[in-house]
Amino acid sequence: MYRSHNCGELRASHINTEVTLAGWVQKSRDKGFIVWVDLRDRYGITQLVFDEERTSKDMMKQAQDLGREFVIQVKGNVIERASKNPNMPTGDIEILVSELNILNEAQLPPFTIEDDTDGGEELRMKYRYLDIRRNPVKNSLIFRHKVTQEVRNYLSKEGFIEVETPYLIKSTPEGARDFVVPSRMNEGQFYALPQSPQTFKQLLMVGGMDKYFQIVKCFRDEDLRADRQPEFTQIDCEMAFIEQEDILNAFEGLTRHLLKEVNGVEVEKFPRMLYDDAMRLYGNDKPDIRFGMEFGELNAVAQHKDFNVFNSAELVVGISVPGGNSYTRKEIDKLIDWVKRPQVGALGMVYCRCNDDGTYKSSVDKFYDQDDLAKWAEVTGAKSGDLICVLSGATNKVRAQLSALRMELAERLGLRDPKTFAPLWVMDFPLLEWDEDTERYHAMHHPFTSPKPGQIELLKTDPGAVKANAYDLVLNGNEIGGGSIRIHDKETQALMFDYLGFTPEEAKAQFGFLMDAFQYGAPPHGGLAFGLDRLVAILGGQETIRDFIAFPKNNNGRDVMIDAPAPIDQEQLTELSLKLNLKS
Repeated sequence: MYRSHNCGELRASHINTEVTLAGWVQKSRDKGFIVWVDLRDRYGITQLVFDEERTSKDMMKQAQDLGREFVIQVKGNVIERASKNPNMPTGDIEILVSELNILNEAQLPPFTIEDDTDGGEELRMKYRYLDIRRNPVKNSLIFRHKVTQEVRNYLSKEGFIEVETPYLIKSTPEGARDFVVPSRMNEGQFYALPQSPQTFKQLLMVGGMDKYFQIVKCFRDEDLRADRQPEFTQIDCEMAFIEQEDILNAFEGLTRHLLKEVNGVEVEKFPRMLYDDAMRLYGNDKPDIRFGMEFGELNAVAQHKDFNVFNSAELVVGISVPGGNSYTRKEIDKLIDWVKRPQVGALGMVYCRCNDDGTYKSSVDKFYDQDDLAKWAEVTGAKSGDLICVLSGATNKVRAQLSALRMELAERLGLRDPKTFAPLWVMDFPLLEWDEDTERYHAMHHPFTSPKPGQIELLKTDPGAVKANAYDLVLNGNEIGGGSIRIHDKETQALMFDYLGFTPEEAKAQFGFLMDAFQYGAPPHGGLAFGLDRLVAILGGQETIRDFIAFPKNNNGRDVMIDAPAPIDQEQLTELSLKLNLKS
């Protein structure tokens, strides 16, 4: 037995107990006549003590030679610590070591294994197995475990059955690029890794499983960012014989459960907002409603003067920044530079100060008088002491730009408290969206999403106006889940494929198995998938997901620890009937 206790459990009640501990050397302090060593494992840190009065010379020398991250085993007696540390759970005791065994020596690590480390992100990803020893990453992975256990327990109690679906499937168009896998036994043919188990969970409903869930890996070959990985995990759920309201209630229940059990937070209200209103008021379909700063559309009160920047714009829109009148001119200029960055793309920003005496001072006073500016304040909800920020341009672009500015200002103002949770349902998305490159409509979610009841005839006359029976669950400005009521009859599914530009032959080649299944009695069904990585990060008070994934990829989709992806040798290529045609 390598240990009788772990390094986080010993207390004053264990004094005079003989114990055996094992772990890593966190650090040591050598005073010559006495050596203290902090021994660390997953559970915590226990202080070891060696002193020349009670420790043999050989062991004393051994203790003095211990380096950081040496793996050791010690036996000894729990004694009261002379200088107690109230910041450590084990701070009342220490171990007077009677036996020391070095299980494995260690090189000096490339960064310090401390909460506040000196290692940069790329370095820590290269040595991820060392990074996991640090409390922030270790605790994040333990936190993820807690969340997934709560998910499994809750859904199981609600009658959901966990079913595994295949990873080697057929490539189908679902919005992003597939990762493909060549088949050695079927020359010239390929599997694809699933972007989601979409068709399989629908087939499980046809199979009568009624309530399904799976915590499942999904794969998308797309550009990465802080909250996106090429492989990610979903809590995938589907239900039969339900309507939209049943699904919303089911997964409000799961979200409430997680917030209460994991965060100790009671949330009763899950407001609902139409997609069109989310875009009009917040400029995006996943608004953070922990704070205000709603958009005010200013066309009616800003396009009647000789200011051509506004007059020529499709949309003039502003927000009120609480207390923003305190900003200096230099700070406002920096804000203007911020919106002009390529990542945001605005050409400039007009601003208006709301003075304490009820007057207004704007950057376009040449064109607008006090009555005009008072109307700006009314539309944006600005009060004395606030600052009005105004952008203009093409509707979709300017909404996205102002949305980015709103979030940046909220971050600077401390309005995005990670301990405050504000869930929101966004409803009634467009069923289709127009793609300028291909000059045809694409499914905004996926081709199996049902139109809103009574709107299917609109597909013939005004496809862009059709709303989807789809919904997203937003938490603190992040989409944590999304789903829809599915099409469950062959005729409607064939019609949807037709409007998406599939010929009948293409639809049968890609999705014939699903269409065939619908002929044998498919129940009404629908579902929702949570993004587990993102959900866990938000519940853990973070915006990025990497620390909640054991072995993440970097922004180029590389695992720098194992150096993947990597070339394969010619023998493997030949066996797979592949020939490389690399770009020079």
